[in-house]
Order: sequence, then C-alpha cells, then structure tokens
Amino acid sequence: MRRAAAAVAAPLATDSQLLAAAVEEAITARSPHLGRAAHARALRLLSPAIPPFICAHLVNLYSKLDLPGPAAAALASDPSPTVVSYTAFISGAAQHGRPVPALSAFAAMLRLGLRPNDFTFPSAFKAAASAPSRSTIGPQVHALALRFGYLPVDSFVACAALDMYFKTGRIALARRLFEEMPNRNVVAWNAVMTNAVLDGRPLETVEAYFGLREAGGMPNVVSVCAFFNACAGATYLSLGEQFHGFVVKCGFEKDVSVSNSMVDFYGKCRCVEKAKAVFDKMVVRNSVSWCCMVVAYAQNGGEEEAFSVYLGARRAGEEPTDFMVSSVLTTCAGLLGLDLGRALHAVAVRSCIDANIFVASALVDMYGKCGGIEEAEQVFFEMPQRNLVTWNAMIGGYAHIGDAQNALAVFDDMMRCGETAPNYITLVNVLTACSRGGLTKEGYELFKTMDERFGIKPRIEHYACVVDLLGRAGMEEQAYDIIQGMPMRPSISVWGALLGACKMHGKTQLGKIAAEKLFELDPHDSGNHVLLSNMFASAGRWAEATDVRKEMKNVGIKKDPGRSWITWKNVVHVFQAKDTKHEMNNEIQALLAKLKSQMQAAGYMPDTQYALYDIEEEEKESEVFQHSEKLALAFGLICIPPGVPIRIMKNLRICVDCHRAFKFVSGISGREVIVRDNNRFHHFKNYECSCKDYW
Repeated sequence: MRRAAAAVAAPLATDSQLLAAAVEEAITARSPHLGRAAHARALRLLSPAIPPFICAHLVNLYSKLDLPGPAAAALASDPSPTVVSYTAFISGAAQHGRPVPALSAFAAMLRLGLRPNDFTFPSAFKAAASAPSRSTIGPQVHALALRFGYLPVDSFVACAALDMYFKTGRIALARRLFEEMPNRNVVAWNAVMTNAVLDGRPLETVEAYFGLREAGGMPNVVSVCAFFNACAGATYLSLGEQFHGFVVKCGFEKDVSVSNSMVDFYGKCRCVEKAKAVFDKMVVRNSVSWCCMVVAYAQNGGEEEAFSVYLGARRAGEEPTDFMVSSVLTTCAGLLGLDLGRALHAVAVRSCIDANIFVASALVDMYGKCGGIEEAEQVFFEMPQRNLVTWNAMIGGYAHIGDAQNALAVFDDMMRCGETAPNYITLVNVLTACSRGGLTKEGYELFKTMDERFGIKPRIEHYACVVDLLGRAGMEEQAYDIIQGMPMRPSISVWGALLGACKMHGKTQLGKIAAEKLFELDPHDSGNHVLLSNMFASAGRWAEATDVRKEMKNVGIKKDPGRSWITWKNVVHVFQAKDTKHEMNNEIQALLAKLKSQMQAAGYMPDTQYALYDIEEEEKESEVFQHSEKLALAFGLICIPPGVPIRIMKNLRICVDCHRAFKFVSGISGREVIVRDNNRFHHFKNYECSCKDYW
C-alpha cells in the first residue's frame, strides 16, 4: 500500500518541481506568455488541488510581471495561503505603485493569523510610503513591527520604515527612528541622503555623508550618486570637484550610474566641458548617460551640441526613451527649430511614447515656443492627463503670441480642474500674456491678489511683468511707483521694461532715470544704450541721441547689428539692413519696389520716426524699407511656395514700420507670415497681426 502511494506521489512531486522551475524561468525572462503556459500546465496536471508552494510561485510570477488580476486570482485560489504567498503579492503591488491592494492584502494576512516576516514589513512600508502624508497607515505598520520585534533592531525593516517616514513628510519621526537604530548601515545613511536630495535639502545630504564616514562606514554607489546630486542641486562646484577625486581614487567612476551623476553635476554647475570630459571617458553608456549629456548642453545654451549628442545616441543604437525625447525637445524650443520638433514628434509617435505626460508636455512647450500654437493646442487637448508643466507650457505658448484671452481661459480651466495648483511660473506666464495682450486691468488685479489667492508672494519676475503691463498701457508713473516700493532690489528686467515703455510713449525724463539704473547694473550692454538713443531720436532730440552714441563709442560698446534669417531647403539665409550681398539681391529689390507701390496704393505710409538719423524724410523712407526683416520677407515671397507660411527670425524687436508693412504685405499677397523677434511671435494674416498692434 505504501509502495503504491509512493509511486503515485513521485510523479506529482516531479511535476511540481518542473512547474516551479518553469515559473521561475518565466519570471527571469519577464514573459507573461511563459508564465501563463506554466499556469495552464499546473491546472492540467495538478488540479483540483494545486500545492501551496506552486500557488506561491504563481502569485510571485504575476506580481513581478505587474499583472494584478491574475496575481489576486492565484492568491485567492490558494486553499492554504502562507506568509510567502502574501509577501509576494504585497511586494509586487508595492513595487508597481499600487499601495491599496498591497495594504489590503497585508490586512487580510493579519486577519488570517499569519505572522509577517522581515520581507513582508519592508514591502508594507513601501506601500505605506505612497499613502497621503496625514494617513496613519505608516505608523500603524511601524507599531506592528515593534510588536513583532523587528524594530529597531532589524536593519532591513528599519531602513524601510525610515524611507517611509521621509517619503510621507514626517521628517521628525524619521530622524527619531534613525537615532534609535542600533546598527546604522550604509543603507540607512543612504535613505537619509537620497530623501534629503529629493526633498531639496542638499546640505543635509552632505552632512549625512560625512556622518557615514565619521561612523567608519564606506559609501557605496548609491551614496556617491546622492552626494553628487546634492552638489548639483546646490551648485557646490568646489566640493563636487574634490569628491570627484575621491571617486576616482576608490574606483567608483567605473560604475555607469556614478559617471552619469558626475555628468549631471558638472552640467548643473555650468561646467559643460568637464561634463563632456567625463562622458567621453565612459567605457559603458546607457540611455541615462546620453540624456544627461543632452541636458547638460541644453541647460548651458548649447542647443546644437545637445541635438548632436541625441543623434550620436541614435547612431549608437539607443532607442528613444521618454526622458531622452523630452530632453531633446527642449533644445528644439531653444533653437526655434519647428521642423526638428516635428521630426521628434514623429519619433515619439513611432516609439509609442507620445502619450507619456513628460513627452507630451515637452511637445506643448516646444510647439508653443516655436510658434506652432495650433499644434500645441492639439497635443494639449489630446492628453489624457496633465501636470503643472503641461498647464504652464500651454499658458506660456499663448503668452508668446500675446493671446491673453486664451491664456486666461486655460488658466481658469486649470483652477476649475482643482488637481494642480499654480506656481510662480504659472503666474509669470499669465501676467506676460495680459501684458502682451493688452489686458491691463485683469493682469494688475492678478498681481495685487496673487499672495492672497494662491499664497505666492511676488518675485522679481512678477514685478518685471507688472511694470511691463502698466508701461505698455501708458501708465509709466504708476509702474515707477511700484518699482520704488519693491521689497527687493529692482533687476535689469524691471528697469528694462520701464525704459522700453518710456521709449514707446515718449516719456524721455523717466526713461533717462531707467536708463541710468540700467547702466549701473550692466554698463556694457549695448541694447540699453541703443534704446535710450532711439528714445531721444524718436522724440526729435538728436543732440542727446548723438551724445549717447558717442559715449558708447568712447567706452568701446558696440551695438549688435540687426539680423533676420529665414530657412529654405535646409539652408539658412541671413540678412542685415541695407544688405546687397545676397545672390538674389536684384530680385529682392525689384519685389520690394513693387510691394512698396502696392502698399502705398492700399493706404500704407512709411513710419519714419524709427529711422533714427537726422536726415531728410525721403531718405528716411528709403532707410526703413531696407530693414533686414523686409529683405527676408521679400526672399520668402520669392522662394517659398504659396500656402506655406513664411517664418522669419530676428535678433532685435521688430520696428513699427516693419510691423505695419508686414500687415499690408500679408493682405496684398494672401500669405501668412510669422516673425519671431527677440521678444515674441507675430502672426501676420489678412492685414492683421496676432499682437493686435500691442507689443
């Protein structure tokens, strides 16, 4: 009888062992297909009573593969679930960001009388770390761990509890637990360091690192990365450079994560060449390495180099990730490369990452900054979810083109949504939109109530916006009063906004005060001197305008010449005022003469107040008609086929006469013209501009 029972049991035991091995193989390969095949085989061979340890393997399989439904079904099918089964389920749910199922399973396990072990508690703490800061779940799990004797003596459990308290914002409790730990290993110190970095407390990270060293501990890769991240966040360049030497001495630089953190550190400290040196020495690179180098260039004004690094990553076989694509999209915004941005949008669609919230937000930002507001709207309204960056990007896109009504509408939608609170950038964008769109009352009301409504105290950027807002509306004296009452020292942007407004409305005395303040802050900026000279010249005060120009010459300040550029067939054509060197100059001049005649017939009169030379009126008219943007426009009309918008970039602000002329040309030719000057976008169509003549 015993021999017969043994003969039956032996194949079952063998089958169970083979099934367990098959499940483990599916976990290693991360293959749901292999896992389901093993599960089906178990049902076929071992039904109706699947052994508990096979059930535990199945729960572990589905949990690790992030298949919550099958994992829960496997756990429910276990007639005698063990702590191993429940721990596998809790761990998988916590790892994949589902704290509610994890904590529910933890509670169910306790109701069954099962005792959590030293693997169960860390998973429960990880799930509790995702709970709201006011939740009592974390402390309750802590109390259970104390009751079962795991705290504070078990380092593994204690580190998980420590991390939970940091992530739920209970800093005092975290520090108290840390002090109570009898054995503070490197993992505990790392929990302090990494969470301090994440919470924006870089100095605390540095102090914790030195505490680890003073306690005789040796840092690991996580410690080193946290230290570099702290130095990057606080721009501790000297400290980070010294630490770099220690890292090389100890051999940590061979680790790809450490090298990545060094590239990021040097990039954030504006030492892009040192970042490149670290990057070039890396034997092994991953997608994070390439992204860090892209971001290092992008953050330091090297947009072209950043895009070149991205192309290098693709040539090296790196697949585009959400972080990589979103990082490169920021370079397109800096380059105003709409075509490049569209190409990257196609890459994101092909890689199925276009719906990712970071990629989609970067697309909205890129299209908004490159003047493709319709495309920005399309991406924005198709997004299934939005974060603060998304809302800011869309409002900022409208601000760039001066569409204050739509900017305020999106801001109101954001407030009604209630899921995202505005930050100071949001309000800067709204104020900018109001300023450029002429909504003085709405913008000024927002500025006065922003602290009361949103708890955001006005920063220097907000003051610059409100000075610009009031100045554009001809309220320079009120703007000056606000400047005098600022709680901080007015910046270049604040005085620059006032000077620009004074030039616009001919307030020469107040403009001279603003200019003198600007000369104190930045005596070598040619733009401020030119603006003051132009203000005097437009008011007919030629002697004073000439004096400013002479002073510039005496101190060696040179004015940047006005340039406009336009791209056609992947070639950038650059024009300067009165430029005759272009190979198509004859055709350009002929078309300009024809356009001048057509515009004058339609009612155009040249505005010569900005031809800032004391010369005859006829000469002034000829002067303004040779501005660089008009030359670029004529080239675009000749080369770019009808139906395709003409896009022109200019390094200075478009003048009043060119702005007026472009409106006439857009109507006469039936073409859409988009100009990006150093201040904003102008969309010209059917005799009108998107700025409504308010810029």
